[in-house]
Amino acid sequence: MEGDRVVLRPLERDHLARCVAWFNDPDVTYFLARDEPLTMAEEERWFADYRSKVGEEIYAIEVAGDHIGNVGLHGIDRANRRASLGIVIGEKDQWSKGHGTDAVRTVLRYAFRDLHLHKVNLDVLDYNDRAIRLYKRCGFAVEGLRREELWKRGRFVNLVRMSILESEFRDARPEAARGAASRS
Repeated sequence: MEGDRVVLRPLERDHLARCVAWFNDPDVTYFLARDEPLTMAEEERWFADYRSKVGEEIYAIEVAGDHIGNVGLHGIDRANRRASLGIVIGEKDQWSKGHGTDAVRTVLRYAFRDLHLHKVNLDVLDYNDRAIRLYKRCGFAVEGLRREELWKRGRFVNLVRMSILESEFRDARPEAARGAASRS
């Protein structure tokens, strides 16, 4: 799938070493729900399990051929037409350059147009202001707060629950809902 700035390709085994490096970088994991160190063997076991699931789709985010992060739809529930979104830009020199926004818009276009989902939700750490701004730019609305949901770096932290409906995505950005349709 192609966005304006990024290309999304299915996550493959050759992407895993880079993912392990990101998930062991405290600057990256500060903004994620995970904090535990990750080994390559653990990541390979996770990948084998992931490949056997039908309700998970994870894509490598590429910019100019470089793998800079991942974006995924998790827990895809086709009966209720919903999924959860997750994203990480692991290459810190690519932060705040619009790649995350483009990746989210591209995967939302796919979720609503091709998978015919009705709703996509996510949870974000309440102190991750950059991500919250990104999600709002993409049309997500705050649904609520999950108070002291995670133990992270010696304290409990809140998660903000956000979501977007297909009609909100289409109405807020009609060109995004249509755009790149011929390129995906």
